[in-house]
Amino acid sequence: MKASRRTVRLDLTEPLRISRSTMSARDAVWLTVEHEGVAGHGEAVTSVYYRLDAETLEGLLAAAGTQLARFSAPESALEALRAGELAGDGTPPAVTAAVEAALLDLVGKRAGRPLHRLLGAVEAPVVATARTIGITSLAHASAQARCLAASGFEVIKVKAGAPDPEDDVERVRVIRDAAPRARLLLDPNGAWTTAQADNLLPRFADLGVEAVEQPLAPGDPETLGALAERSPLPVIADEDAVDLEDVRRLAGRVQGVNVKLAKCGGVHPALRIAELIEGSGTDLMLGCLTASSLGLAPAVHLADRARWADLDGHLLLAHDPWTGIGGEDGFVRASGLPGLGVELREVSRADVA
Repeated sequence: MKASRRTVRLDLTEPLRISRSTMSARDAVWLTVEHEGVAGHGEAVTSVYYRLDAETLEGLLAAAGTQLARFSAPESALEALRAGELAGDGTPPAVTAAVEAALLDLVGKRAGRPLHRLLGAVEAPVVATARTIGITSLAHASAQARCLAASGFEVIKVKAGAPDPEDDVERVRVIRDAAPRARLLLDPNGAWTTAQADNLLPRFADLGVEAVEQPLAPGDPETLGALAERSPLPVIADEDAVDLEDVRRLAGRVQGVNVKLAKCGGVHPALRIAELIEGSGTDLMLGCLTASSLGLAPAVHLADRARWADLDGHLLLAHDPWTGIGGEDGFVRASGLPGLGVELREVSRADVA
């Protein structure tokens, strides 16, 4: 097998503001693994929060490509990856997830089967995805919500954590008025104190919010679990639920865990988390980073296992260089094409980082 990489710029349609930062673009590094004339692709994206820049990702994926060259077939490389024999202990989960995605894409294409079939599902998942509205003006939030509802979105995720919590309350209120039938999720990205959460959660419950993600700063899962026990809204752990051991500590204590493949290490670790929480009272949410359809595709093939799907990262882009999972009507769909089921559009020279 041989591997190659390509770095491209992903610009957002508009800046996305959350409690800790504002993002207008990020870089994506694509890994391509070829064997006997067939190519598989995976994507890792830069992240300030996870301290991953394009140069770091390029170097780590180059090292992974060197390791892949010693395997005679992608199937054996995939087995080694899942056994922990391919990625070192210090390899970021986002890199492992990208390598796994490329191998799954290649294995699926060689077998002539889409990823969900490789994972045992018969039907291709089709699920409603949340669409994110950032911390923005009331007028813009209202207009966005009205447009999303008209386009078919049934779930809207509202970012919270503004300096004045009353701004968050009013933003949810105008979004609720603009999209009265939408299911609302709230995500402060860890911005609240315990006292603020105790004060605000009943008010958001009265506005019809369905669940809240990571209301408290990460690092104290005991306090998050205690809040979940008394909260009038289901509490979904995100930044406090990175890997299997994190989830093991939270299972049965919070009502949900947000699993991102780039956070936990890929499809196989996500399935282990889903198995761990089954029957515990903690439900699965599948989330994502802002990325292209290539980066989102592996999670879409798992999406029917989740109570909540937040797989809109590609919908936030000004130009998605890949196609194949839909989402513009509020529903993401796993393709019936072999592998990940995505195809590359034209990428202009200006998009290459």
